[in-house]
Amino acid sequence: DGAASYSHVVCHCADCQTYATHLGRAELLDAHGGSHIVQFPPAHLTFQSGLDRIAGLRFSDKGIHRWYASCCQTPLGNTAGPALPFVGLVTEAFRAGGTDVAEAFGTPRHRIHGQDAIGTPPPGTADKIGAAAFMATLKRLIAWRLSGKASPNPFYDQTTRAPAFPLVKVSSAEKRDATSSTSPG
Repeated sequence: DGAASYSHVVCHCADCQTYATHLGRAELLDAHGGSHIVQFPPAHLTFQSGLDRIAGLRFSDKGIHRWYASCCQTPLGNTAGPALPFVGLVTEAFRAGGTDVAEAFGTPRHRIHGQDAIGTPPPGTADKIGAAAFMATLKRLIAWRLSGKASPNPFYDQTTRAPAFPLVKVSSAEKRDATSSTSPG
């Protein structure tokens, strides 16, 4: 499908940083605490093995579902629930397999949540999701829904729409511990 079927973004938000630290995988963040994420439709992701090792977490009752492999703490995908046809995968997880991330996904289209960046954020980093990034994402979500790429979603039961794997809310204390590990200086 090419570049129209995915989007490469960098998110510097505190929750992305906390997630990497909570998993013990801070090396997946860039020097500014950014997570390089490829967003694509759920139907483009399948798991061939290891289903018994998939787990999920979230930092609030309505927070993003962050799925990972419990055996090695590797992020597998971020979702906003079964209703939104969207999976965000941390690209650094591909490097272990020898993938040249820049070659595979190009340069990031958007850099967001610069207010949470470590140090001075890279040029072009917005503090919030700007109108252009929002509209591009909305257009992609609509296209994925209309083209049937919203399903199947490997993270949710196709009948009940409930999470297909264990999903827990991280306690305030656990989040505070992980957050303090990513705070600058």
